[in-house]
Amino acid sequence: MNQIEDLSLKTIRCLVSDLVQQYNGGHPGGAMGMAAIGIALWKYILKYNPKNANWFNRDRFVLSNGHTCLFQYVFLHLVGYESFTMNQLKKYHAPEVSQCAGHPEIEFEGIEVTTGPLGQGIANAVGLAIASKNLAANYNKPDLDLVDNKIYCMVGDACIQEGVGLEAISLAGHLGLDNLIVIYDNNQITCDGSVDLANSEDINAKFMAQKWHVLTVDDGSFDLRSILAAIEQAKSVKGSPILINIRTIIGVDTNVANNAKAHGAAYGVEEGRRLKALYGFDPDQFIEVPKLVYDFFREGNEGAISKGVFHQEQWEKKLEAYSKKYPQLYEEVVSRINGKLPTDWKESLPHSLPTDATASRKASGLVFTPLAAKYPQFLVGTADLSPSVNLLWPHKKDFQNPEIKTDCGINGDYSGRYLHYGIREHAMCAISNGISAYSKGAFIPITSSFFMFYLYSAPAVRMGALQNLQVIHVATHDSIGTGEDGPTHQPIALASFYRSLPNCLYVRPADNEEVAGAWELAIETTNKPTIISLSRQNLKQYPGITDRNKVKFGAYVLKEFDSSSDSQKLQIISVGAESQFAIDAAEILIESNINVKIISFPCQRLFECQSTEYKRSVLDPQIVTVAIEAYASNGWERYANAGFHLNEFGISLPGKNAYEHFGFNGAYIASKIQKYLDDLQKDDIMKFEYQELNITKNHHSSS
Repeated sequence: MNQIEDLSLKTIRCLVSDLVQQYNGGHPGGAMGMAAIGIALWKYILKYNPKNANWFNRDRFVLSNGHTCLFQYVFLHLVGYESFTMNQLKKYHAPEVSQCAGHPEIEFEGIEVTTGPLGQGIANAVGLAIASKNLAANYNKPDLDLVDNKIYCMVGDACIQEGVGLEAISLAGHLGLDNLIVIYDNNQITCDGSVDLANSEDINAKFMAQKWHVLTVDDGSFDLRSILAAIEQAKSVKGSPILINIRTIIGVDTNVANNAKAHGAAYGVEEGRRLKALYGFDPDQFIEVPKLVYDFFREGNEGAISKGVFHQEQWEKKLEAYSKKYPQLYEEVVSRINGKLPTDWKESLPHSLPTDATASRKASGLVFTPLAAKYPQFLVGTADLSPSVNLLWPHKKDFQNPEIKTDCGINGDYSGRYLHYGIREHAMCAISNGISAYSKGAFIPITSSFFMFYLYSAPAVRMGALQNLQVIHVATHDSIGTGEDGPTHQPIALASFYRSLPNCLYVRPADNEEVAGAWELAIETTNKPTIISLSRQNLKQYPGITDRNKVKFGAYVLKEFDSSSDSQKLQIISVGAESQFAIDAAEILIESNINVKIISFPCQRLFECQSTEYKRSVLDPQIVTVAIEAYASNGWERYANAGFHLNEFGISLPGKNAYEHFGFNGAYIASKIQKYLDDLQKDDIMKFEYQELNITKNHHSSS
């Protein structure tokens, strides 16, 4: 390590310590121990442009161990990202909003994905690598490599213990993603103590068993040359992702080095002074960076700014040459870079759909697969449920490691757009976040599984919502109509979570027309994930009544009140697969001289986005309302006075029998509603107390 590198290393460690000390909060130890790795990356290795953080062919860097965020913030500042000023750094853990947040957040330049929940970042990085591989396979030519970037990811001990991280690591190895370089900050410390409290596995052997190429560096806190040599070697590896296992010292050169106390707390003013004195600095200086260090990172032909501009200019020259030699592909590439589907994409949607009873999962395939076949933006994946989720299209090609020839004969290469995730639901959704984040709109990732298993995926779907990422989740088998698979596969409470999750659309269509509307909505919704909730069982169709164009309002009127009737008024909310029961019950009540309005309610969040005037025109708050859905009632009390729901686990019976078992048929529901209306005549206060009309066995339990 030369003199300026040594000065930079010591400056960075003191800066991190001071930034944590300033507001007595944060995580200094990992960032200090990793400082030499940061110098290797941002000074010598990474291909990026501080003056254009979103340059398309930049290398991507993901800090999966996001608690070490000062590691990333400090280097983004040192290399000249304009928004990461010293004033911003000084706001780390301050009592005011700062882009130097407690964990990296995607909306700030130089941050590719939001990380923090451990394991999510490494899975995102796998998604970024898949996106890059797919673009390269489809657009690179022997004489012009438009996409040749690398994906770098820092992980700590925790990220490779988390289940989602392990799922993603396994898939990356299978796929042979040799554009993915994972750097393991192996400091052997977690919050509780040393890693061997809970983990004693051979990490290198574990990764090699999952088809990763493994390199090691014994002294990652000081030996910069060995770090650089390992990364350069990693860049030349072909056919597998690479793990660089770098042994570091958490809280290096402090009195809590190699101790859990170094992880997540300030070290104290006197310890900060001692560290500076050890390094030959003025102990009284606080949050200072010498000009020599700034110049080392930023200035001259080898500075980050000059190199970044050069990298981008060279790539733009390639793009210009590509436009002349491959004009048709160039237009497609530019549309991907700009994140835009062709304006006429809706013309590929079927204008008519079956009018006989159809499972909404089948209708979903009829609506979407013509789009998947035509537009390369769609990268479709499933967690081992291709026969069930209906997203296969004729002549589709799999995204697959071309070196693998499967026993079942389903093969592919990196140009394919159908991805078999295996039984890895959580990683599927986290990886899809990475695919979406590669460049907004360049990909629209699709995931698919049974709705119940989006409980496994919930942390990743939440992270996609937090980051405004467009991912479309196709959730089939969404009710007790799933049948004999029983309560393990029958979601009851999951919709309540997704309906309440901020910045996420949970859409439950009632029939084929609403399925078409749900897909239109999901594709047009570019700033959040959408879950399309679909049935296994056949659903009755309501041609001319349901309306694909009204799904975007969240709720709309299927049948208005009879204006000529002065009978008692009632509003019935019908939802998804249970709409048939709601409509059947409404028809029975109408015959009993009740004036009924029927409201289809595919998406609560969208309804809340409408004007007050619209909402009142659909759902009059002055009129008694009953909601009908075979899910937990939570949430419907906002819209209804009473509901016919399912507040217990399902049962292993054929779908039709399962519904009957829990009272879901028009006649029984109508009788319960009629009794409720009769009771209201005696006790008007009841309408202000949400009434459960489907009292089943667990409501009578004494335990």
